[in-house]
Amino acid sequence: MEKIHLGLKENWKQFTLLVLVNAFVGGMVGLERSILPEIAEKEFGIAATSAILSFIVVFGIVKAISNYYAGALANRFGRRNLLILGWVFAIPIPFILMYAPNWNWVIAANVLLGINQGLAWSSTVVMKIDLVGEKQRGFAMGLNEFSGYIAVALIAFLTGYIASEYGLRPYPFYLGIVLMVLGLLTSILLIKDTRGHVKKEEGISKHAPLKNIFWDTTWKDNTLGSVTQAGLINNLNDGMAWGLFPILLAGKDFNLEQIGIVTATYPAVWGMGQLFTGKMADKFCKKDMLFTGMLLQAIVLIALVWAESMFQYVALSALLGWGTAMVYPTFLATIADNTHPLDRAKSIGIFRLWRDLGYAVGAILTGVISDLISIEASIIVVGLLTLFSAAIIYIRMKCGEGSSVRLYSLFSRNSC
Repeated sequence: MEKIHLGLKENWKQFTLLVLVNAFVGGMVGLERSILPEIAEKEFGIAATSAILSFIVVFGIVKAISNYYAGALANRFGRRNLLILGWVFAIPIPFILMYAPNWNWVIAANVLLGINQGLAWSSTVVMKIDLVGEKQRGFAMGLNEFSGYIAVALIAFLTGYIASEYGLRPYPFYLGIVLMVLGLLTSILLIKDTRGHVKKEEGISKHAPLKNIFWDTTWKDNTLGSVTQAGLINNLNDGMAWGLFPILLAGKDFNLEQIGIVTATYPAVWGMGQLFTGKMADKFCKKDMLFTGMLLQAIVLIALVWAESMFQYVALSALLGWGTAMVYPTFLATIADNTHPLDRAKSIGIFRLWRDLGYAVGAILTGVISDLISIEASIIVVGLLTLFSAAIIYIRMKCGEGSSVRLYSLFSRNSC
């Protein structure tokens, strides 16, 4: 029987494969990132912003529910089995997007995409945390989210470029077939389950099981609740960026290639930045990382209202990506650090349930405000909500890690 060891170095082969698989998972989202609103308007004649954003609403709700069940079922059925199942749901997606005769088919594709993302991304997250043990969780999550969101950015740019050269359909979605085949085959042939690593960590964990995992993760626990509300708001503003940025830029006469560059810059910096911010989350106070990241996002979103030039949009998208990079691996590392190994998968699933409901809330909220007032008004509202979320983190959270370093002496009243 193979002896089980915890640690990134000890499990680097499986960890690397999971990083690769998560890049394929992220790429599936990137298929839609820059061109789907354009398809809605030009091919299906949908004019209302709220109607165009319906695909994000459906995606967010389905992904959120899938996240919850992925967490709840991970211990029972195994992480690897859920990963494979997630890829099975991805099989029809590129074909539907290529040949959809009406918008309802696109909505159906996003139901499948939500299940794919919820099961597959959740599985890779939990499996990486299982492998590394107590140390380097932030770095592990940084690598995980880096691979996923770099893929989102790359595929978003490529689909925008291909659409500008060869048309909106079907050519951009050929990329989806490649991603789906590679993701499914790698998961079946090369990935191993990590339940043995969970059992190994059980004996050394210092955390007691949560009394009520759902409510403790949702709000009751000061640390877990702060992380969960910030996750929801973060994805609320990401849902807004996903749906409104292409529409906003098209309204300012940017072409498809320019829209692809701007919409790719945000997840590219988000993805690349996590190579650094994930490691930072292992060293610095997680409260400081989360507060600073959410505050930066809020400032950038409000500043976007006054942007006009390509340079301004690219610069602000980069700053928005860095703010998101500061919080994304820190969210997951904080949840893992504050839960018992047997609670971890379910607690992460509950966090991801609320976080990805932010996509739906963001799409509905910004769609309605955009239709009733303006796109600029919706961006300001989301910026103010993000600012409020940062305030909750500052008030409720403490550092909690005895060896962590404070980012700023300004916040030294809660120093470790």
